Amino acid sequence: MERKIIITADGSSSVYIPQWEEHYHSKHGAIQEAYHVFIKYGLDLFDNTSKINILEIGFGTGLNCLITFLEAKKRNLKINYDGVEAYPLKAEEILQLNYAQQLNIKSKTFEKIHAVTWNEKENIDSDFLLNKRKQFFNDIDDKNAFNLIYFDAFGARVQPELWTEIIFKKMYDSLKSNGVLVTYSAKGSVRRAMQAVGFLVEKLPGPPEKREMLRGVKLI
Repeated sequence: MERKIIITADGSSSVYIPQWEEHYHSKHGAIQEAYHVFIKYGLDLFDNTSKINILEIGFGTGLNCLITFLEAKKRNLKINYDGVEAYPLKAEEILQLNYAQQLNIKSKTFEKIHAVTWNEKENIDSDFLLNKRKQFFNDIDDKNAFNLIYFDAFGARVQPELWTEIIFKKMYDSLKSNGVLVTYSAKGSVRRAMQAVGFLVEKLPGPPEKREMLRGVKLI
């Protein structure tokens, strides 16, 4: 499947799939969206927690992992980060991504994230353990393992099978008590699927050019 590197409205890169007319990130700003959805309404909930286990559904470009690493350093957080991706980007595609420049950081951190061997746990530094899992979402079977899930799969328009009760039950089971799932989606069908498996779901203000997004909590 063809993938093209494009520049979004905030100057940061994303990937575009012409066949699906689908972007990996918001065309209105990849970095803006990532910080709004996954940091502001996800990681920020855990500022009083010293150690956090995070599962990312759709590792993609590695942007969410990178900004989580940067925020963890600022906040003195210890992170165990699992990123699930069935179709990793190629090395030549990764080289075209401009996140280090846009975030005004040295590129070695982003390079190290992508240098981690798939399906092997490796430390990015002493407080950030990364496990990049080359895996289909249907094969996830973690139980009570994570505090926070970044649900960043392709949209329901192109892959509706990733936004079903079956998948969200796997997400629910993988969370610890009081665990949180955040996603950019605000579709009614997604909200209902999350509620059906037990999540307490709330609508929140969306990132630029998007009215709403969803956050679910596992209360038991």
